[in-house]
Amino acid sequence: MNERFNENTNDTSTLPILYSLRNCPYAMRARLAIFKAKQTVLLRDLVLSNKPVEMMAVSPKGTVPVVVLKNGIVIEESLEVMLWALHETDPADLLHRQQDGALSAMLLLITEFDNDFKRCLEAYKCAKRYQEDNVAQCRDACELYIKKLEQALTKHSYLISDKESLADIALIPFIRQFARIERQWYLQSPYPKVRQWLNSYLQSSVFTKVMAKHPLWVDHQQDVLFGDN
Repeated sequence: MNERFNENTNDTSTLPILYSLRNCPYAMRARLAIFKAKQTVLLRDLVLSNKPVEMMAVSPKGTVPVVVLKNGIVIEESLEVMLWALHETDPADLLHRQQDGALSAMLLLITEFDNDFKRCLEAYKCAKRYQEDNVAQCRDACELYIKKLEQALTKHSYLISDKESLADIALIPFIRQFARIERQWYLQSPYPKVRQWLNSYLQSSVFTKVMAKHPLWVDHQQDVLFGDN
């Protein structure tokens, strides 16, 4: 289900609220996890230049995603939102609960990419945007991490095993950014497994639903039911 709330919809007073920004990679992966977990939330889309006062009141840091639970708990980090959703329900077993050490391996990989790869990615984006002379060097720094994914995907269908995991949906938005910086170079790069893996997400109906555009909440004060139920 992914539809506009109206007066005929069932009562939504107990649903969590998700403040989100459509193209933010952190908000994107939070929405992916919520969708994969078959949770339903009240989605409030925003732009950073006009943040809802309701969000700032509960999360003064002013970044997305933010989930507000009906018991008053506020979840402010994307990975924490993902873990919350999947601990609630995990129909596809993205946490690999029966595999010893699997979650630890996922979290280690996610942390490496959230910290080290993300710094390299930002430098690469800036170098390309401002036509600096170190674009190739910045790309090379990113490639150290892309090679690691290529090697993993040569061994199995997804990053951790032959089954989709938390790590896959956590990294997808950032690899998507990497692929768009120098599109022609990327399409000819020696990473066919990464391209196949990324395309399988970008071309999926799930990604289309997760990336659907909605009216800004501050303009209409109208929540959107978001989730796969």
